[in-house]
Amino acid sequence: MNRRDAQARIDALRKEIRRHDHLYYAKDRPEISDAEYDRLFRELSDLEAARPDLVTPDSPTQRVGAPPLDELKKVPHERPMRSLDSILDREDVLAFDKRMHKELGESHVGYTVEPKYDGLSVELVYEHGRFVRGSTRGDGVTGEDVTINLRTLRSLPLQLQSDSHPPARLVVRGEVYMRLDDFQALNRRITERGEDAFANPRNAAAGSLRQLDSKVTAERPLVVTCYEIMGQSGQLPPTHWDELDALVSWGLPTPAYRRQCATIEEVIAFHRETEAGRDDLPYEIDGLVVKVNRRDWQKRLGEKSRSPRWAIAYKFTPRKEITVVQDIAVSVGRTGTLTPLALLKPVEVGGVTISRATLHNADEVARKDIRVGDTVKVERAGDVIPAIAERIEVPGQKRNRPFQMPDRCPVCGSAVAREGAYYYCTGQAACPAQLKGSIEHFASKSALNIDGMGKKTVAQLVECGLVGNLADLYRLRKEQLIELDGFADRSASLLLDAIAQSKRVPLERFLMGLGIRQVGQHIARVLAEHFKTLDAIMATDRETFESVHEVGPEIAASLESYFKEAHNRQVIQQLRDLGLTIEAVPETGPAARPFAGKTFVFTGGLERFSRDEAKQRVERLGGRAAASVSKQTDYVVAGAEAGSKLDQAKKLGVKVLSEAEFATLLEQN
Repeated sequence: MNRRDAQARIDALRKEIRRHDHLYYAKDRPEISDAEYDRLFRELSDLEAARPDLVTPDSPTQRVGAPPLDELKKVPHERPMRSLDSILDREDVLAFDKRMHKELGESHVGYTVEPKYDGLSVELVYEHGRFVRGSTRGDGVTGEDVTINLRTLRSLPLQLQSDSHPPARLVVRGEVYMRLDDFQALNRRITERGEDAFANPRNAAAGSLRQLDSKVTAERPLVVTCYEIMGQSGQLPPTHWDELDALVSWGLPTPAYRRQCATIEEVIAFHRETEAGRDDLPYEIDGLVVKVNRRDWQKRLGEKSRSPRWAIAYKFTPRKEITVVQDIAVSVGRTGTLTPLALLKPVEVGGVTISRATLHNADEVARKDIRVGDTVKVERAGDVIPAIAERIEVPGQKRNRPFQMPDRCPVCGSAVAREGAYYYCTGQAACPAQLKGSIEHFASKSALNIDGMGKKTVAQLVECGLVGNLADLYRLRKEQLIELDGFADRSASLLLDAIAQSKRVPLERFLMGLGIRQVGQHIARVLAEHFKTLDAIMATDRETFESVHEVGPEIAASLESYFKEAHNRQVIQQLRDLGLTIEAVPETGPAARPFAGKTFVFTGGLERFSRDEAKQRVERLGGRAAASVSKQTDYVVAGAEAGSKLDQAKKLGVKVLSEAEFATLLEQN
């Protein structure tokens, strides 16, 4: 066969295979048997093997995986991938509807309702109809590049349907998950090989998509469903329903089970109907997503820091099953809190095998009167965290003695103290459980963001005696890391680089990283904005802490106790001596806010800053970081492989800065 004829047959086969993929995955309406599909696929594979010069990246044959990666690279999202506020009760959804009417000033508000898949959220980027990049949600601003792995998913079109005229650039949000029957079959295969089975479909999907070896991903039965346009060239559809229809027309799989609702009562009825039939669905969902249908109204309603105001997750009532408490153990958390856990006779709840459940605290155990040997009703709270709902009376049963919290820490043997409803270990850094937990928390994304400092690495560092407190992280040497399981020269260097990059940290992230009891991200930000410097916070007494808006007596007591402890102050001083710079919050006067009124947009990959850090630096100096370029944009900061935002900036005459010029501008201000 000459080149021209081979090209024509290859093009025809690719078009036919893509059509059948679309019918099977997006329409759930296959036209041919698996055997016939395999025959078409084999013919295409044979032709491409004979003519490798005609192979293209978007061919259906290019889904088998690629050589393993050393790591998953970080990529910034087109715009933040926010999470959803969750509600459970009918009263809450009515309150949401009332708020929508009030804020919009409209008498009729329509909604689109679709399943809330229990999977892994991803961003998909298409340029000129071809799939070019995909990433995980990550921290919502920056994700992990899993393009190679996503290319192995048969349900994801590598090329959009050209006859429907897709936009030149399209950014879509979707969910990667496993169908329940595929999950059970995968677990059976894994178990038969003598390996540990996955706990639930979501864990299986997340673990499969984040593989460094895409050939492993290709063997896993992952599917993707798309449900939101994050950005596109040209005009966006006027409603969310039109948005989903547009995705379908371009060949992307979307939720087939969805509904337009003219009123909130229709939403509630659809929720009731779906919850009653959820066991008949081929995939796991834990509720419905309710969205204001009109996109212009979505824009008017806006977004909060972590979630849109125009959408909610309307959860289902947690599933409940009955089993037996075989033992009650006590776990020690990173802040020393002791949590009783019921070790259960394994029971399946919503397709997930549960063998333990939280009992929250000693008061909760006493209130429900849970004892070893009791028969109990188990639920998945929010369909995620297993918990004991209640004890079931068994006539004639002789019960064991009531449970009592230990007076010594089960990990380190230190004395146990009580604070309200909670018990905690007084051993602090002397307790390995607290030390490991505190290091993991310190290195987490919301704190110092030390990439590579995972649970396994932390456990090795503590157990080998290399890290006895937070400051010891900055004393680590390559020759020490290479001796640890799973480390080689490159991985050791990467971890040390990540530690070094964390040496400059905003005050609020440092406070978050310290792991002070009852001090989360929000309170850390409140304290940073109020006191401006770490020294001012460390010198503050309980009464002054209580005078700060949103800081109550318990938080104030926790702060005073933490900073009065000599060991904690010593560790903070050691961190500073080892080069950690804790950035003070600038004063809010005009001189301290030189970027006031200025809007920055970032595009492409930055080397010196993470996208999140660059935005924070701008905001700290009074500026605003926007997601898109307009005439009101003052600067576009262009990193490596800058995309359409750079073209838009040049078209509008917006000043473009390189990363080096941006860094200089920061230093000057």
